[in-house]
Amino acid sequence: MMSYSSDSSDVPIIKALQRGVRVIELDLWPNSTKDDIVVVHGRTLTSPVSLIQCLKSIKEYAFVQSHYPVIITLEDHLTPDLQAKLAEMATQIFGELLYYPQTDSLTEFPTPESLKGRILISTKPPKEYLESKDNEKELDDEGSTTPDLTNELETDDRQSAPEYKRLITIHAGKPKGDVQDELKVVGDVRRLSLSEQALEKASDSYGDDIVRFTQKNILRVYPKGTRLNSSNYKPHIGWTYGAQMVALNMQGYGKSLWFMEGMFRANGGCGYVKKPEFLIQKGSHNEVFDPKRTLPVKKILTVKVYMGNGWSTDFSQTDFDTYSPPDFYAKVGIVGVPGDIGKKKTRVISNNWFPVWDEEFEFPLAVPELALLRIEVRDDDKHGKDDFCGQTCLPVSELKSGFRSVPLYDEKGEKLKSVKLLMRFQFR
Repeated sequence: MMSYSSDSSDVPIIKALQRGVRVIELDLWPNSTKDDIVVVHGRTLTSPVSLIQCLKSIKEYAFVQSHYPVIITLEDHLTPDLQAKLAEMATQIFGELLYYPQTDSLTEFPTPESLKGRILISTKPPKEYLESKDNEKELDDEGSTTPDLTNELETDDRQSAPEYKRLITIHAGKPKGDVQDELKVVGDVRRLSLSEQALEKASDSYGDDIVRFTQKNILRVYPKGTRLNSSNYKPHIGWTYGAQMVALNMQGYGKSLWFMEGMFRANGGCGYVKKPEFLIQKGSHNEVFDPKRTLPVKKILTVKVYMGNGWSTDFSQTDFDTYSPPDFYAKVGIVGVPGDIGKKKTRVISNNWFPVWDEEFEFPLAVPELALLRIEVRDDDKHGKDDFCGQTCLPVSELKSGFRSVPLYDEKGEKLKSVKLLMRFQFR
């Protein structure tokens, strides 16, 4: 949730919660004197921020945008004493907002509806502490900047903090060996984390196992560690395989975050979207959905782009072209399963603040339930990069047939005050 190259603070957490984000990741480390907990990206240039500050901000802003549960995922690099301190902090700050099961594990995950107004914690159980530290020590030997915890480890016999383990609702872990073996483990509900590369590789070899895993358990996908500029990957790959947590770097902007915003405009923008039944249920002969399979067309979406308006109000006369009105064109496309992905583009309307395109495009959809309609307007620049003029992303499952006034957003996801497109959607 924080930039890799700027000072850490609780501001990104607050902004994310204000945008309706329901999962916040905190990377926890001992402070320099080993007697308190700080949040900082390990092996990066960020400066630390106190954990207590982050927890207080989460409590204050958790439900300003949505009443549905907030999940805090922890990357825990703490000693048992600090794990106990974390448990005390969380209990005191969150109070009755904090949900945790009365038993050691969950056989079935509660519904988001039943957890409204609650905060949950997800991390590795403490018993994995030594194994994770061994892995970090190996990274240290390769020249990383991970804090040295060897002194604590030498005296730690793992009579670990039971109060900390009790607060963990979703037990988490990363693959220790073959990913396919991890996906086939049965038992209590758990969370498995895969990097974006690991997911793509696994989906090529055993996509069915991924979908079966997500029918009971939680799969989290996260950006690869080399994205030091806080860039992102294609989130819809995870969604098409049933991944519930597709983690993104929220401090930047770009297409991946536009897709995320479009995905979660569904279901009233509450931050949770129910997966389609075909990702939840097994078919005959224990078959599951395969997003890469060629499937028959279920619906044809017709999109007509009539005209656009509002740029002359929201922008100055020289924002796009210094000496003439802009040359607008619109791009319309589908994001979803591989077979449904498509892109179309209108003609350029030259020197006009009020473009009228009156163009129609068809998109055959085999899996409309997982499709997003992406719309973007740009100013054609024959001598450089085309200027960005607005975008939006809409879940196809919630589109209604008929004429619509479609508001556009800026690159950071903020709604433009006046810019809108007149469009028509039809299904057949």
